[in-house]
Amino acid sequence: MAQAQAVTLSYEDGTRAVELARESVESYVINGQREQPGSMREAFYARTGVFIRLCSTRGRGRLRGCDGAYEGTDQLGHLIVDSAISAASDTSCGSEVEEAELPNLKISVCVVRDTQFTENPVDDIELGTHGVAIEGRGNQAWMYPTLPIENEWSVFEYLDRTCRKAGLPKGAWEDDDVMVTLFDGQVFTEREPEGTVEEL
Repeated sequence: MAQAQAVTLSYEDGTRAVELARESVESYVINGQREQPGSMREAFYARTGVFIRLCSTRGRGRLRGCDGAYEGTDQLGHLIVDSAISAASDTSCGSEVEEAELPNLKISVCVVRDTQFTENPVDDIELGTHGVAIEGRGNQAWMYPTLPIENEWSVFEYLDRTCRKAGLPKGAWEDDDVMVTLFDGQVFTEREPEGTVEEL
């Protein structure tokens, strides 16, 4: 796989990444302010991609927000802050996260280690390891690497659902004018809202 700016986070770094994402969401939702990363851990100066997921634990649970990019031009610490704010805003899942929801939000961070453009995604995808980004015909979308395992999707369903998210027809990932990029990342998530962090 092609190397992005390679970064591997320790468990402590991953825990801090999730904490920073939560602090950023809370600061934005409660005070309308952008959290500053402060004195950043060394790994947070790397310029690599990151994705943030916010999931509600109420009822059957649902996605409340997601944002990020598999390529990062800003330092990781700042990208975590900006992606977390965007995930909590009304531009993500249609409605802004409200203060009353914060105790029920489970936050997850995926830090991109490397990316791979693929012409044969069915063979190249490792379910549970690779996130997928699909771009074509003026549209683009991405899917988090843990989603196919969580939902028991096949490779084909994973690709088709990413196409649908991008506003492309089923099977568009096979077309010459559609680009499929795989990204491999470390995923750190709260075991429960505001709880301890685990690496998946």
